[in-house]
Amino acid sequence: MNALLRERPRPDRIRNLPAAWRLAVLTVCFGAFMGQLDASITTLAYPALRTEFGASLSAVSWVSLSYLLTLTLLLVPVGRLSDALGRKLFYVYGFGVFTAASAACALAPSLDALIAFRIVQALGAAMLQANSIALISNAAPRAKLRSALGVQAAAQALGLGLGPAVGGLLVDTLGWRWVFGVNVPVGVAALVGGVFLLPRTRERNPGLRLDLTPLKQAGVRRGLLGAGGGYLVLFGPLVLVPVIMAARGSSALTSGLVLTTLPVGFAVGASFLKLRPVAGLGLAAVALAALLLLPFEPAVLVPLLGLLGLGLGSYAPANNAQVMASVPQKASGVVSGLLNTARSLGTSGGVYLVTSAIALAGAGGVHGRASLGARYAFAGLLAVCLLTVLTARGAATAVRPRPHAVHDELVDQLPAPLGPQVGPLVRGDDQQRRADLGQLPGDQRQPGGVREVERETAHRQ
Repeated sequence: MNALLRERPRPDRIRNLPAAWRLAVLTVCFGAFMGQLDASITTLAYPALRTEFGASLSAVSWVSLSYLLTLTLLLVPVGRLSDALGRKLFYVYGFGVFTAASAACALAPSLDALIAFRIVQALGAAMLQANSIALISNAAPRAKLRSALGVQAAAQALGLGLGPAVGGLLVDTLGWRWVFGVNVPVGVAALVGGVFLLPRTRERNPGLRLDLTPLKQAGVRRGLLGAGGGYLVLFGPLVLVPVIMAARGSSALTSGLVLTTLPVGFAVGASFLKLRPVAGLGLAAVALAALLLLPFEPAVLVPLLGLLGLGLGSYAPANNAQVMASVPQKASGVVSGLLNTARSLGTSGGVYLVTSAIALAGAGGVHGRASLGARYAFAGLLAVCLLTVLTARGAATAVRPRPHAVHDELVDQLPAPLGPQVGPLVRGDDQQRRADLGQLPGDQRQPGGVREVERETAHRQ
């Protein structure tokens, strides 16, 4: 039993690579990509599922709803368990559960069985997503944390953007079962990568009591509100734009190509655009204001959706980095789960806001009353974006970054000058490490002090 609850260390030749932390981030991106892909891919299978099982649309919709609801409910408790038992352990087992459940979904004999397997699949996805930000925060050097979280956000956006296209292609060519079966080979590869490329948990928080102490920090609360607001603004247009394009008589392919500019812009902004959180939200607000006032033409929608994606993509990882830098590593799993829960709630809020706005103005297309509904929706999204700007301004002043600790895998191979005294040196806070260095004989002190130790070893975890 102990062997099943023990995290396996990475091989020395991988841990000693200068780019070892990048390999860990890449492994986490597999889970981020697959989680978002699986959340958006299944809607394209609804018609085939209705035909296969002779079910109504409302019954088939539970294939998605069961997954999303289970995922949202489990993110925080799973994050707490990972803090206690090990984040790498939960991530690796999460991919195992997710992959096995995906195979079961592909072989489901009935709609009830498919929904049940989707609940199990959501459990695996929760084990992946609740840990994703915490694993990156623990693996990446502090100076690279913003960029690492940007790559993870880009992977999420890529999965979100490719979901409808990949789902439609698989349903039309191989059948609906491959919408779930495609996860199996990717999941197996990511499972192996998790075992060999992820660092072990540096600091655990024993016990099963859910510690929400980080919520006492105003910066964390504002960061969570900002995460929810940012994803609400992101997901709203993903629902609204297809309605606009369909009412214009555009084909599904044209609608998909226009809409793709939003997640592509998000991915580019998250990966390459280094702006302050308020500046990123400012770009998004400008794009939403233009969408509120200008006509709904493809030539207008494409650049403005791209600009909206750039702004939100720049904001999301910067906000996540601020929040994660303000909490101790032993609580990073819970805070990571809270961030992902805020993202899920923001996603649901975006869908609700848009559908409510369209219903308020009346049905029928974007012409006449329905056009007014689209304007209502963009006005609501702009209002949420401006409120998120105020939240980001408060979060920037309330967050106090904590030291980015050195990882515990140093214990596997002790640095020669420090010998057995490396334990407290590695595991303590910055102040404790300075005290330990001061107690060592002069010839055993690391040149350059604690900061040199951190910089030299952070890339070796």
